[in-house]
Amino acid sequence: MTKFESKYFTKLNFTEEQIIQYYNNALKDLQIATENKRPEVKFTYSYNALIKGGIALVAKIGKVKIRSIPGHHIKIIEKMSEILKDNSINELGNAMRMKRNKDFYVGGIFISEKESEDYHGFVKEILFKIMELIKKT
Repeated sequence: MTKFESKYFTKLNFTEEQIIQYYNNALKDLQIATENKRPEVKFTYSYNALIKGGIALVAKIGKVKIRSIPGHHIKIIEKMSEILKDNSINELGNAMRMKRNKDFYVGGIFISEKESEDYHGFVKEILFKIMELIKKT
């Protein structure tokens, strides 16, 4: 069973509507990524969709809400990887997070079309897995 550290997570009983709303918000960002051809936009919205999908997942499985503190994206990615039993989430999710941080704090990054498509496809697969688990539990 995944442990949700109180430093990063707060216990909260979500309604099914709230969880679906979180998940639909992730899908909305994925749709924006899908429709946009600019690699930077596709990448950014794919990353946002991944994090929002993780928020929905921990709300459903852990009955917890993430605290907005330094390192919380790392924890969301880590918990998605644990819950879905897929280490590629940890690897690729953190690669995306580090690229996004370089874009924010180092003055920009280059994202190729292929790279943005690869990340987009990865996030799409993860959101599908999250949806399946949300439906099942």
